[in-house]
Amino acid sequence: MSETETLSGDLMSYLRTFLPWIVFAVLPTGNWQWAALAALTVAVAVIVQQVRTGAGIDALIIELGSAVFFAVLAVIAFANPDSGVHDYSAALSSGTLAVIAGVSLAIGKPFTSGIAKRTTPREVWGLKPFIQTNVIITAVWTAAFALTAVVLAFVAHEGNAHSTLATLIQAAGFVIPMMFTARYIAHVQAKAGVR
Repeated sequence: MSETETLSGDLMSYLRTFLPWIVFAVLPTGNWQWAALAALTVAVAVIVQQVRTGAGIDALIIELGSAVFFAVLAVIAFANPDSGVHDYSAALSSGTLAVIAGVSLAIGKPFTSGIAKRTTPREVWGLKPFIQTNVIITAVWTAAFALTAVVLAFVAHEGNAHSTLATLIQAAGFVIPMMFTARYIAHVQAKAGVR
């Protein structure tokens, strides 16, 4: 597999991993209960599809956390569509992702390693450069999610939870670490002479 194919496969894996969050972010906020249910449905579908292709639990850390988050959010949203949770749902989603990513680091199973294993030969999985690369990438995602959660909480507190600004902040919380990931993987591969 060429460097470009590996990088493209990794980025597609990230998009698939975060698809429930993207679905939730782009659906109209006035129907947040349905957005939460749609995101839950997508999360479960992604998990089922990935299990069918042989993905292990380590490759589904974010997906499993997504399913739990959106199940809880859907219950809250349907039970009380006017809940104050609605205004903070974007901040809570980024905060949840920060916790999931941070816990994956703390237990020595960076969530990005499961994604990287989908396009990386098995013989490199235990090597120090592979592990270190995924620790760094997961740390960047964790920091991005945490910062995004804080900024979105501030924006929600100021009464702008469902504004264009909030949507742009949420998008940046995914795009910036994804760009870092792509560049960092390319840098590591170039340094190692991988083609």
